[in-house]
Amino acid sequence: MPNPFLTSVTRPARLRREALEADPQPRHEWRTGDYVQARVLPGALPISLMEAPDGRMVEVLEGDSVVGALGKRFATLESTGDWEEIGDDLVMQALTSAGVFGRSSSHSRSLAPLVDLVYEGHVRVEDELVRMEDFALRPSSARLEAPVILLIGTSMSAGKTASAKTIVRVLKQRGLRVGGSKLTGVGRYRDILGMADAGADVVLDFVDAGLPSTVCEREVFEPALLSITSAMAEAEVDVVVAEAGASPLEPYNGDTAIAVLGESIALTVLCASDPYAVVGVTEAFGTKPDLVAGVCTSTRAGIELVERLSDAPALNLIDPASIPALESILDAVGDGTLAQPIHEAGGTGISGER
Repeated sequence: MPNPFLTSVTRPARLRREALEADPQPRHEWRTGDYVQARVLPGALPISLMEAPDGRMVEVLEGDSVVGALGKRFATLESTGDWEEIGDDLVMQALTSAGVFGRSSSHSRSLAPLVDLVYEGHVRVEDELVRMEDFALRPSSARLEAPVILLIGTSMSAGKTASAKTIVRVLKQRGLRVGGSKLTGVGRYRDILGMADAGADVVLDFVDAGLPSTVCEREVFEPALLSITSAMAEAEVDVVVAEAGASPLEPYNGDTAIAVLGESIALTVLCASDPYAVVGVTEAFGTKPDLVAGVCTSTRAGIELVERLSDAPALNLIDPASIPALESILDAVGDGTLAQPIHEAGGTGISGER
């Protein structure tokens, strides 16, 4: 590639490849969210795929330069890593295809190897180093009054995004203006793009708020969350379908998101990898979901076991036959809050591709 490849964590910055310079910075001055350029090292795979700012998966080859952001990941099923663990050799990995860079500490053997990289420099544009926070949404005085349908999980890959897309479609069929958001997790554009494809009028995530992942201090995460909710309020959505990545027991601030949203949460959907995980998260977190969905509801046997163990309704939301039951659950939320629009169509049209 003649110019560096831009990963999707750069999307809020709208960087131009030809305008970038790589400027090496002293190791002690690096910070979370710094945009950096790194070169792809020889690896086990001759071709690796990374996510572009528009969500496309693009091939990168040995020797290509890639721009991402320094960050942290602590995934139960895939990878863990931290940019602060990068050593004197300046070797790192792409912890996600979206371009969160750090030194991997563990990686699932069932998955393809991570892309190995070596630091070339921090990204400079017109004599200024650039960071994610330079382009982040800022909290405003607008207060979110629309109800929130919150999807949490027992782990990653439990079916949250697939379930969220079904809920968005059903809400759009009611004529509602829908906001779609991923509040916690690690940077990856395709999740909120899926909600946009399902019909969400506004899509935003923590990358828009300046974070490569939400593995961070609570005092860093809360302003980012408030910038998302205030932007949704300004967009005059009727309802927000929000996904909290991983589970609320993992270090992604899912518990913080639940506490901050508070009474705005009108419906909690727990997506689980298996029926027993429903019991585990419910008991460990101390919250009973309004609905259980996800992988554990793939068969009638799973649904019946979930309902027996948890005393919560369970639906396979990717099965069209479940839609009437979902409609009934939505009808019961907030005395008809989700029955008709509370705003005129239009809004501000904020999206993750500002």
